[in-house]
Amino acid sequence: MNVVQAKPGTGSSLNARTPATLLTRDGRSRFGHSPVPPHELAESAPTSEVPWRTRRVRHAGNGSTFADSGSTLWLEAARRGEARMAAIGDVARLAGVSKATASRALSGKGYVAEETRRRVESAAAEIGYIASPDAASLVTGRTKNVGVVIPFVNRWFFGEVLEGIERSLLAAGYDLTLYNLSDSGPDRARVFEFFLARKRVDAVIAVGVDLAEHEVAALDRREKPLVCLGGTGGNAARLSIDDRAVGQLATEHLLHLGHTRIAHLAGIGAIGRPDTVQGTRRQGFLDAMDAAGHAPSPADVVETEMTMPGGYRAALQLLGHPGPRPTAVFAASDEVAFGALRAAERLGIAVPRELSVVGVDGHEYAELFDLTTVEQYPGEQGRSAVGVVLRLLGEGAVADPLPDSGAPMPTRLVVRASSTAAPR
Repeated sequence: MNVVQAKPGTGSSLNARTPATLLTRDGRSRFGHSPVPPHELAESAPTSEVPWRTRRVRHAGNGSTFADSGSTLWLEAARRGEARMAAIGDVARLAGVSKATASRALSGKGYVAEETRRRVESAAAEIGYIASPDAASLVTGRTKNVGVVIPFVNRWFFGEVLEGIERSLLAAGYDLTLYNLSDSGPDRARVFEFFLARKRVDAVIAVGVDLAEHEVAALDRREKPLVCLGGTGGNAARLSIDDRAVGQLATEHLLHLGHTRIAHLAGIGAIGRPDTVQGTRRQGFLDAMDAAGHAPSPADVVETEMTMPGGYRAALQLLGHPGPRPTAVFAASDEVAFGALRAAERLGIAVPRELSVVGVDGHEYAELFDLTTVEQYPGEQGRSAVGVVLRLLGEGAVADPLPDSGAPMPTRLVVRASSTAAPR
């Protein structure tokens, strides 16, 4: 996973017959230029510059260079020199094919017989050949690198998504460059105006980020495919669960248990921005309550950070307030629900006898907390997002890049011991 990419500097190479006094022990110029073949170094370097026990070399039939007597240092240096000098032509000669065939076999572009491909790969591995990504980029116009924009790296949901993305990209031969995006300000502007738009990425995956029109336009102008996983991104390809339906399902579960005084611990911005994940989950809660003939008061919806400490603070405020107390809480995430369970324990409220709690996500600790939750599958969502990106980049043969034509991604209600019938 890349965070910063650096491009090696360039410079004119020294002549292969550069005096040994200007060379390091492994045959490289002291100025960082091209290496000298090990056998030439052995023949031309004075004794003081070559401290190994022997400077005589012989050549094996396959072109490898070995020291005549047992100097491990010399042999390792020779091998390092060979790996640096290996080129596609060397691979082609060793495999007995043309350079064009060797290039196709190693890049995966174009038809090559399977037996030939294996022979070329074996030859490349034998001499330590590694294709230059810069050279490949000049030929294909691709960097084999995808930028991932994510608002948090220390929350379970985003970590699971990121793991799914990374594994799928690596399997497809792509690198990943991660951008931890702030809500606003110059740092966010630089990500879209410089790093993503001008740096070397083929496409962008935005996870749980609400993108502004000008941010989407900056990528579109430079023909960078964009896939949004949750969040909003104009007309970009988008994968998501149905957050409104999730809010309805969690609330309806509590209503079916006989609860009528149900509160909602919502994410920050849920009221002011109804089109966000937090806003649509809140709307699902309100829809279910309205359909059941109940009208929650404004005090029954408390916004908080989608974290365990955030849920703890919000639940203390909600449950510790004088007056009628809700008998059930729908939390916008499992981490918020964990915080609510801890707050109830501190206030001496028995769960689920006096208070039922339902979350969203399917967090890995949900079973440990006995939490009823609406599960989603963030790792699979990350893998699906990569699949869409690869199709948009022409890596697949499927015309429609969106799985199931953009249908919502799967969720399910998992009932555990944190929810039960309303107290009488």
